[in-house]
Amino acid sequence: MTPLIIIAEEGELELVRKLFPLSEVLQTGVGALNIYLSLKDLPRDREIVNIGYAGSANFKIGSWVRVTEARLHHPNVSYQEPKLTLRGDSKPTVDSDMSFIEAPCYTNVDFVLSSPYKDCVFDMELAFIMAMGFENVTAYKYVSDNLSLHTYREVYHQESAK
Repeated sequence: MTPLIIIAEEGELELVRKLFPLSEVLQTGVGALNIYLSLKDLPRDREIVNIGYAGSANFKIGSWVRVTEARLHHPNVSYQEPKLTLRGDSKPTVDSDMSFIEAPCYTNVDFVLSSPYKDCVFDMELAFIMAMGFENVTAYKYVSDNLSLHTYREVYHQESAK
């Protein structure tokens, strides 16, 4: 069975076309509640690939990241947040020489505008997908901004206009 591609927003379809152009896509909406409502009835062994925009404090805008683990991002808590290892191994179905950075993804409930964390990306869905118990998840994130909502909006509109 081919993997189900999960995206949050319609503008991320352009990213899907670059990696998995002929795959089934489910657009969930942004954030935890939309993830839960969209995925609650799927079998937990369903192969999932999450593709989407992500911010990074130091990765170059336009870089692709293959996520190694998902973590929650609550900067004001003093306890250790869980680390959820991605066990999927879905590879892009396009014949490409694209290179991927391997890094963790921190999931937040809001857009991250600053963080001391480097060498990672920030999104608003991946850790929630993992927390639902899906066993076979792969994630590819496209760095859209360096923790700037303004830059994210510019990149999002440029990519979705293609």
